[in-house]
Amino acid sequence: MKDLFVVTHTQSVHHLENKVGGWYDTGLTPRGEINARATAERLASLVGDENVEIFSSDLLRASQTAAIIAKRLRQPVVETADLREISYGSAGGMPNDWLAERQTPAPDDNQMDHRGGIEDAETRRDIASRVYRCVESIVERPCEKQIIVTHGFALTFVIAAWIKMPLDAAGYVSFPARPGSITHLRQDDFWKSRSVISLAETSHLNLEAIDG
Repeated sequence: MKDLFVVTHTQSVHHLENKVGGWYDTGLTPRGEINARATAERLASLVGDENVEIFSSDLLRASQTAAIIAKRLRQPVVETADLREISYGSAGGMPNDWLAERQTPAPDDNQMDHRGGIEDAETRRDIASRVYRCVESIVERPCEKQIIVTHGFALTFVIAAWIKMPLDAAGYVSFPARPGSITHLRQDDFWKSRSVISLAETSHLNLEAIDG
């Protein structure tokens, strides 16, 4: 049996700045560090003393979350750009209102290749392709307990890859998640069925502090 725990990084500076994230690279806030430690404790209770592999986006807010988890579990972290959030191109780091004024809705006949009105932004196909590739390579490894630390929008494509959703269909799916959430995915040994045991769980966090 394989258990995969997917973590969304905790509160980052760009959340407080009300700026577009994507590849805009900000670290954790003090509250983010506290919640990362709470997330680490919850993961420790879930994986126990078993061997676990940890993989993370190489963006600072994710890698700092992963480092706190890794320290608690006494395991190394493998960082990769494939687990990054979607890139908003030149909109990264701009005020969220600036992006909202410029974004355009995706056409009904092509959700995957739309750039949202930002010429140098990634498409859903771009992010899905790299996340699918990364998840496949992680899951193929023999370790039975694995942790992925990624981002809120990227989480959707981790789950889509896990359930083997066709790439073109991934343009129509969304799994919203708060910072610091844990999603538990499991594959059984007999049928090789891939289940979503829990989705974007945050019971280990102080939600009032996250939203404030």
